[in-house]
Amino acid sequence: MINNIQRLFKITAALVIGSVMLWSCEPDADQLGSQFFQNGAQGTEALFPVIAYNVNNGDSIRTDAVRLNSAALGAFSEPQFGLQKAAYVTQVRLSSYAPNFGTNPVIDSAVMVIKPVYAADSLTTTTVEDYIYPDGAVPAKKVVVSYPVTKYGNTKLNNRTIFNIKVNEVNEFLGSSADQVRSNKIVTTGEVIGSKVFNGDITSITITKDSDNSTLFERAASLRIPLDSTFFQNKIVNAAANNLSDAATFIRYFKGLKISVDENDGYIFNIDPNSIQVNLYYKKDKVDGTTTTRESAIYALDLGSANAHFSQITFDRASTPSAAALASANLQTGDARIFAQGMGGPGIGIRVPLQTVNTIKDLYKNDKAGIISAKIRIYTAKDNWDNSYKKPDNFVVRQRDLTPETGEPVYLNDFLTDMSTLAYTGLYNLVKAYDLDKNPAHYDIGITQTFKDIIEKEAKNNDLVLNVGNYTTDPAGNLLGFQYSALGQQNFNSRSFTPYRAVFVGTDAGNENAAQLILTYGKK
Repeated sequence: MINNIQRLFKITAALVIGSVMLWSCEPDADQLGSQFFQNGAQGTEALFPVIAYNVNNGDSIRTDAVRLNSAALGAFSEPQFGLQKAAYVTQVRLSSYAPNFGTNPVIDSAVMVIKPVYAADSLTTTTVEDYIYPDGAVPAKKVVVSYPVTKYGNTKLNNRTIFNIKVNEVNEFLGSSADQVRSNKIVTTGEVIGSKVFNGDITSITITKDSDNSTLFERAASLRIPLDSTFFQNKIVNAAANNLSDAATFIRYFKGLKISVDENDGYIFNIDPNSIQVNLYYKKDKVDGTTTTRESAIYALDLGSANAHFSQITFDRASTPSAAALASANLQTGDARIFAQGMGGPGIGIRVPLQTVNTIKDLYKNDKAGIISAKIRIYTAKDNWDNSYKKPDNFVVRQRDLTPETGEPVYLNDFLTDMSTLAYTGLYNLVKAYDLDKNPAHYDIGITQTFKDIIEKEAKNNDLVLNVGNYTTDPAGNLLGFQYSALGQQNFNSRSFTPYRAVFVGTDAGNENAAQLILTYGKK
């Protein structure tokens, strides 16, 4: 234990992140850094109960194009949280305006192509060695590789979960891709224009010529949903020219599409919203002298990043423990069980009681104690959440001021001081998760500098709010919250498309797994 505390001290002192960690030839109560472990002095680890309570996020979160790096689709129902269901709504744009489809164009088929997140290391390969490629009757080999999409929830209902995916036309204007949209927005829809029975797998296809092994056809792994060719013949190919003349006109003429599942149980999976497209496969006349033949062509409709789009997330918590807990949440004394759920579901509120803060301030002022480490530890509740569902692997953490002049709680939009100071040092993790494959699991939230400021600098003792999700980064691993800090560092996270959830032990007297502050300090 002492070795671990000494190691914590060395990291903290080297980073010089607090007043009591400053090195000096004249040590005093604010400059104790190198003195903690001299002359046989030892570090101390102390545990303090905290007030942990349920935070009702209103089952609503921004899921518009600005926030949606990924989108969720599916449905999952279980006893503690009830039903969570996700659909996807998007505008459609032409790949080119005032398109020329040629003479006598007729659509043979229309297909929506979606790229879900899938397990690339879990695959099944089917090979047809004596395949004949139809375009020219070329002897070839066809290789079909199947991958399971990455699922969260009940993956084996009736041996294998089946979803009936449907695509509806949207009947109302969806606005601009810059508009803020929340997940509980409802849009009116028209007829079903496509559907697919989905068994949870997607496939890639590669066809190579026998003679030289050259590639004749290649299709990346994707979910392909057949659409109504007659609908697109009338809506696109036969449309009046003015409706296809420019983007502003087109998105008011063809307002969009909604993708959803019929079922109310199963799993939730993630898709790439910016790579979705609809391919129209059609034939047109090709005139060669006096001979007219039919020529194949493809026209793509763009459902990508330029379009207004959002995830539509619905909940049904009726008669569930989470509904009862949210209805009776107690911010003053805490709740025995805490329900945390991604995609707009509830979060976890943590408050270090004023009495505890005052006790530690006295320790700092009177006994010259220096804080080496401070962290909040929370455990999953084995009695409420003993299952094999994947547990949350991270949280976003922000401060909540419950005492503004208006009387309304204010959420601070900056990272915790610890994150701002130490994010790229390689020595700090905001959240450390332990035993995620066991029951219970537990998590440590590092708040050393944040808590030191409360004790040593009289910073405000704001509550902490934890929500399921992670902060998002660019391809190089840099936090987007730092890069676009003017827009609010806390706004760049994965909360809107992370489906994980768990029940935690909150403020529960006598329970060894109750939420707690773990403080490590040294004395001169």
